Amino acid sequence: MTWNTLKVGVKNLLLHKLRSLLTLLGVILGVGSVIAMLAVGEGSKKEALERIRNLGANNVIIRSVKPNREEVGAVTNVSNEYSTEETRASVLSYGLKHGDLDRLKSTLPTISRAVPVALVNSEASRQQRRIQNARVLGTTSEFLKLKNLQVGRGRFVTAVDITNAWNVAVLGAGSAQRLFQFVDPIGQHILIGNDVYRVVGVLRSQDSGNDTPGAVGQKDLNDDIYVPITCVQRRLGELQEIRATGSRSFEQTELSEITLTVIEEQFVSQTAEMARQLLLRAHPEAEDFKIQVPLELLAQANEEKRMWNIVLGSIAGISLLVGGIGIMNIMLASVTERTKEIGIRRALGATKKAISIQFLMETMLLSSAGGLLGIVLGITIAASVSLVTELDTVISLWSILLSFGISVGIGIVFGWYPAQRAASMDPIEALRHE
Repeated sequence: MTWNTLKVGVKNLLLHKLRSLLTLLGVILGVGSVIAMLAVGEGSKKEALERIRNLGANNVIIRSVKPNREEVGAVTNVSNEYSTEETRASVLSYGLKHGDLDRLKSTLPTISRAVPVALVNSEASRQQRRIQNARVLGTTSEFLKLKNLQVGRGRFVTAVDITNAWNVAVLGAGSAQRLFQFVDPIGQHILIGNDVYRVVGVLRSQDSGNDTPGAVGQKDLNDDIYVPITCVQRRLGELQEIRATGSRSFEQTELSEITLTVIEEQFVSQTAEMARQLLLRAHPEAEDFKIQVPLELLAQANEEKRMWNIVLGSIAGISLLVGGIGIMNIMLASVTERTKEIGIRRALGATKKAISIQFLMETMLLSSAGGLLGIVLGITIAASVSLVTELDTVISLWSILLSFGISVGIGIVFGWYPAQRAASMDPIEALRHE
């Protein structure tokens, strides 16, 4: 009986192909938009969450921030060495100090390590090849594991390098390519500033991003050069010159970043607050640092992702609702057109239940077919977005099942009233219908 009912339903829908196709269109667009919008949202959020996770859920990141001039009158000192009648030079000292690092290590009992980074911009060159304003990061041996970096060849900076302040350098994949091209950099020498450094390692290529130590507007992590932090202190210097029309100034930042690793995830927020209070006491003139807690960012990003999915799903759900209304409208028109058919079937012994199931089966066929075609459309749109915009899209199984389930549910909900209306017809009145 069910098979016969299904065949009759398909036959009735195929009698009006264009009308059935137009009815399907609302469901197709609704399901397709649900899948495509959720795929784009999932892809963008996944990338953002991945960057936050790479910072480490157990880490507290403290970065130097340049304060406003009006906030740091006591911090700005005039240097007589550079002062002339034509030009005036001032030294603005701000940000994290080596004393802050020692204070955090000795005071906070909840941290297992504190990794400093000193960032300077200097020219790096080898023979005729050079990198203008190369990012040179002075750090310790723990930086490699902290930032999830991998050495492709050679080694990273060691504790012996730091103790002896040896002129050794580790190149990112991009800087190695720019300075050496097809020559093996290991054991070769490069010029950073006015000093010669021996290349001891090359890192593997890594993704680009802005979650890098102490830098604003970083474009490519692979162009970084890593040296012992003591080399930055003793040779490269912490003073940077800034020229302007009629004057020049200098900025001094001892440390660009300090990353604290907390022993237990549950102590992260408390550790961040304790670090803030310690640094505020050491920097009373201005708050020239910023504390970032990846764990809190991760929780916030997850909440934003959930709200974003709800918004996208609601917008796409409206399309499905419109499609359901279209199905109800068409089925009500179909009931009117087939009134005499209903009367004949009732006169031949068809029950109200059989008539109701017949029309409900047709609405479910419409919504199911629309759901399947909508899945194909949604996957196609998501794949096209990835190809055209290079934005990763993530098509999850739950979004496909959810959208298809909603489409079938809409078919049942919006098909119920036309089915009941058809079943409740008086057979004598239906037979008399012209």
